[in-house]
Amino acid sequence: MSAAQVNRSRPIYLDYAATTPVDARVAGCMAECLTAAGDFGNPASTHAYGREARTRVESARAQAAALVGARPGEVIFTSGATEADNLAILGLARGARAARGAQALHVISARTEHKAVLDPCRQLEREGIAVTLLTPADEGRVTPAQLQAALRPETVLVSLMHANNETGAIQDVAAFGALCRAHGAAFHVDAAQSAGKLPIDVQAMGIDLLSFTAHKLYGPKGIGALYVQAARRVSLQPLMFGGGHERGLRSGTLAVHQIVGFGAACALAARMMDGEAVRQAQLRARLWAGVGSLPGALLNSPSVHALPGVLNVSFAGIEGESLLFGLTELALASGSACNSDSDEPSYVLRAIGRDRETAQSALRFSLGRDTSPEDIDTAIAAVRREVLRLRSLAAVSASGGEPECVASGEAGAREQGTWVRFMLKMEGGTIAEASHQAYGCPQTLAACEWLSGQLRGRPWADPGLGGALDWARALQLAPDRLTRLLVIEDALRAALAAAQRRVAPG
Repeated sequence: MSAAQVNRSRPIYLDYAATTPVDARVAGCMAECLTAAGDFGNPASTHAYGREARTRVESARAQAAALVGARPGEVIFTSGATEADNLAILGLARGARAARGAQALHVISARTEHKAVLDPCRQLEREGIAVTLLTPADEGRVTPAQLQAALRPETVLVSLMHANNETGAIQDVAAFGALCRAHGAAFHVDAAQSAGKLPIDVQAMGIDLLSFTAHKLYGPKGIGALYVQAARRVSLQPLMFGGGHERGLRSGTLAVHQIVGFGAACALAARMMDGEAVRQAQLRARLWAGVGSLPGALLNSPSVHALPGVLNVSFAGIEGESLLFGLTELALASGSACNSDSDEPSYVLRAIGRDRETAQSALRFSLGRDTSPEDIDTAIAAVRREVLRLRSLAAVSASGGEPECVASGEAGAREQGTWVRFMLKMEGGTIAEASHQAYGCPQTLAACEWLSGQLRGRPWADPGLGGALDWARALQLAPDRLTRLLVIEDALRAALAAAQRRVAPG
């Protein structure tokens, strides 16, 4: 059992790309900096308590720097990778604008970047700086040729991630770094997913700025870092102002316990990296072998250039939220956006060429130190069970017609996210049996199942079940599900109309 063992009374955790548990060894180091008996002082203080805390901070800074091949003085602590990304992108671009005055400026990034990069880039556009977003080529990877073609004389910054958080695609950052050095543009890398999992040497890779965070490598949330190459630091503008901490780039009292935990997590990751990469790659291959044989399975992760612990798979003809809802024994991420504020599924999968339905049916499995072969086998069995169940439920009959006693009606479309078909078996004036086929979110499937049960034994001419609003109240569904219930209502009305036609005289 590893020091990061998760609670096995809960679902199997396969969402390590979202966050990792704090390693017990890391937590122990953090605890030493919390109470009066430990190193709790303010590192900016000059008394003994402050000096002790400052020693712990600088030791952690050296550990974080060593993980990415940097010098300790080049690492700036932040609240996480999001702040580090913002400081790198906004700070560098605004610094360049201050230095160049009215000259035109240009920034390059990619459509598959994390929102922590894309949103600062959009902010730069609002500030009058031109931004080019590259569309990845095969398997979600930007090519050096694409970057070369996008570089302009006024390009001041290129921001391209090392490894994608959804697909695990690894970019050729060393090639990008060489191009940026030759051009004179600063090169920023979001390494939130790769730090501690892939070897990184900022000097050899030609990286000027690099963001990474603790909670992706078994450290605490709320602490990250930005590597800033010494020559670039002079042109970087801070986002926060106060006491001038972190060489004037990030004011605020340093969180000693978090920083110490970050450093310990970096040192631990450096020692475990090679062995874990091999082990997780083997588990990833085992997982793909188990689910890749399912009908309609499509690999969204690169076959070669991918993080060893990330596997993204779509299942054609399956609604992603319903698939995730049925996998009660697993904790993982879906490509479905049904439970978000967006009507679109994963923008990363859309950017690499997946259509809406395929992107929405995706599952992201991300493995970690505690993932076992038994966990993978359980995941395979669960995914196979649910994919086959939902595929059967969503299958369209190819019989060419219905028996005389059966009336059917359908509404919606898979492309729109909801499709429903009701089949009613009639005996005299009564609905003897009601069944359904459906493609949609879990609430859609639950509503269809409930209605099928309610219809049995009722007169087909007037079942007396009301409409979508009545069903929403009965099932206690949120108002945003009403559109799906309207599709169900249309399908039921079509089936009842078919029943009327079957029994009509003549």
